[in-house]
Amino acid sequence: MPRIRVAVRDWDYLTPLALGDIKPSRFELELHRVTSLGGDLASSPDYDAGEVSFSRYAQSIARNECSLLAIPHFLMRGFRQRCIITTENSPLTSLDQLAGKRIGLTGWQDSGNTWTRALLREVGIEVEDARWFVGRLTAQDPIEDRLAGFGRPGVIEAAPDERPLLELLKAGELDAIFTAFMPEDFFAAGSGLRQLQVDFCQAESDYFKRVGFVPGIHLLAFKPALVEEFPWLPAALSEVIDHSAQLWLEKRLKYADTTPWLLDELRRTAQLLPANWNQNGYSVNLPMIDAFAEELYRQGIVERRLTPSELFPFCQTDRA
Repeated sequence: MPRIRVAVRDWDYLTPLALGDIKPSRFELELHRVTSLGGDLASSPDYDAGEVSFSRYAQSIARNECSLLAIPHFLMRGFRQRCIITTENSPLTSLDQLAGKRIGLTGWQDSGNTWTRALLREVGIEVEDARWFVGRLTAQDPIEDRLAGFGRPGVIEAAPDERPLLELLKAGELDAIFTAFMPEDFFAAGSGLRQLQVDFCQAESDYFKRVGFVPGIHLLAFKPALVEEFPWLPAALSEVIDHSAQLWLEKRLKYADTTPWLLDELRRTAQLLPANWNQNGYSVNLPMIDAFAEELYRQGIVERRLTPSELFPFCQTDRA
């Protein structure tokens, strides 16, 4: 029986797996919960499979690299309207108002930011129609190369003097920020920050009605040698993770009093989205995969238009 070591972020739906409430029958699983995806899974001696960026994986496929094999199991997916923040006193309340504005973001090639820029392209704002500043969100975040070679003078630049994006926003030197995760003080009264779209939930619901999917951001990927030896393993791991997620949802529906309005959030999700909104597999996610491939090409992240079958050549079954 194979034993695999899997590196994933600490998503709540993995709790049944982490606690051993669910155990795979055909393999042994070591679940390693990591705080970031900064390492190179392909060269890591510590892991056999794990969570990877959809964008970075696609870029490797565009370069004809075969260091990882991913399946369309989206460990992280989410709407991006909520990820655009500004100051409380900003006059900006709609995406079209960002034309010509100064926008900060924490990584140019990031999957989430690619999806967020797609929202702007939908309202007619191309990359060249704004000024982009890429850097760390807060002073506690590390200083590192977040342009990754995508800088363009006068269009896409590093944040000046490595100043945190929040500092630039509050000083009026940025008009908005794209961020995957909210800064810590965002949730405190008097933070001075808000989402750009005041009713972002309605904007996200409207978006789903237009496109029919919730954007995928992180994938489940494997080292090719492992898949060659155990070709059934990707589908088996995908299935056990889905089982964990289903059990966790059932428990949340019962034990919803961890926060005051979680029950309403669960009810709203059930009413506004179909039951399969986060289903994994190739066919059900094909429109979303194709839309992301289009955005990667249109935004210059990859030099050629990838096809879904290029991205997921291992899809011998819909589960994989």
